[in-house]
Amino acid sequence: MPTRRGGGRIFGHGGLRFVLLSLIAEEASHGYELIKRIEDRLGGSYSPSPGTVYPTLTLLEEQGHLQADNTDAGGRKRYAITDAGKAFLEENRTVVDTMLARLNGGVDGAGPRGGRPPQVMRAIENLKLAMRMRLTREALTPEQAHAFAAVLDRAAQELEKI
Repeated sequence: MPTRRGGGRIFGHGGLRFVLLSLIAEEASHGYELIKRIEDRLGGSYSPSPGTVYPTLTLLEEQGHLQADNTDAGGRKRYAITDAGKAFLEENRTVVDTMLARLNGGVDGAGPRGGRPPQVMRAIENLKLAMRMRLTREALTPEQAHAFAAVLDRAAQELEKI
């Protein structure tokens, strides 16, 4: 049974399958990579056991939600999501979103982003990326720097009103 430090299940009965499918939908992965991605997203506070992950991957493959590529030289299978798996995720979107919120620490404070809804985290990451891309493209003129700062100041003021 997967537990986090301090005890207790983080995804509940059957929730891990939605997390695994979602992560594989983002990028085809080996079981070990999935374990590490979950652990990384939760800041090391939780790591699902291989004894839970691999049987879940096998079940999802048997259900037609995943397809395993041929094993690599190390004998590892790389899993990719199937069309049936994508449809399954969409049919269960409410549960999937709840599980992903837990993965991102948004429901019960399980991770480093505890209490933050996933849509807010996505927006923050989009803003950070946009700022980095613009600031690394070319040096800002003084006028552009003022405009850049004004956009950020307005955003901060709007957030304070919420």
